[in-house]
Amino acid sequence: MKVKNGFEMQNVCGEHIIVPAGIENVDYSKIISMNPTAAYLWEKVAAMEEFTIDEMVQLLLDEYEVTEDVAREDCKLIVERWAEIGLIED
Repeated sequence: MKVKNGFEMQNVCGEHIIVPAGIENVDYSKIISMNPTAAYLWEKVAAMEEFTIDEMVQLLLDEYEVTEDVAREDCKLIVERWAEIGLIED
């Protein structure tokens, strides 16, 4: 998977949001607020050429005190949501 071009994370009034960048992506229904954990993952995977759920799980395990099962389930849900709204692609 990889993050689609044209989206960037910004901090607006203490909230992490993903916004479209560039005229081709001006669709304000795709502005998403992220909790700190999702924002951490976005920052990390956006810097990668491609990423897997296993890599995301490892990022959470390295940063947070969480079990692998919980991290994996959270990452699956995040990936499903990001794919659903068109932020990532295979």
